[in-house]
Amino acid sequence: MPVRVLLIDDDASFRSLARGVLAASGLTVIGEAGTAADGALVAVALQPDAILLDVNLPDGDGVTLAAELCGLDCKPRVLLTSSDPDATTTEDAIRRGACGFVRKHDLVGEGTDLLAG
Repeated sequence: MPVRVLLIDDDASFRSLARGVLAASGLTVIGEAGTAADGALVAVALQPDAILLDVNLPDGDGVTLAAELCGLDCKPRVLLTSSDPDATTTEDAIRRGACGFVRKHDLVGEGTDLLAG
């Protein structure tokens, strides 16, 4: 069964690109959200296996949201991402319960492997 992924990112063009990258890696994108608030609601409704989560959202901090999402009953793998390499660290992401942090332009390979488990 393919890994079911939720994308939470305010950049619609990045979500479209990520959808293609994830699909090419055998992952299935089951939903998208552009804000932290919408992302939290969609995650509860869809119960994804994994979440690709932007650090910088217009209504909240993705690092803080990661801790909340990791506590869901479905226990999704959360991978934080940002175009800013200094937005957070892998260590901080892991402390929050996420499986890691990857820069957006490094999503292919390392990022898809982390989401797939």
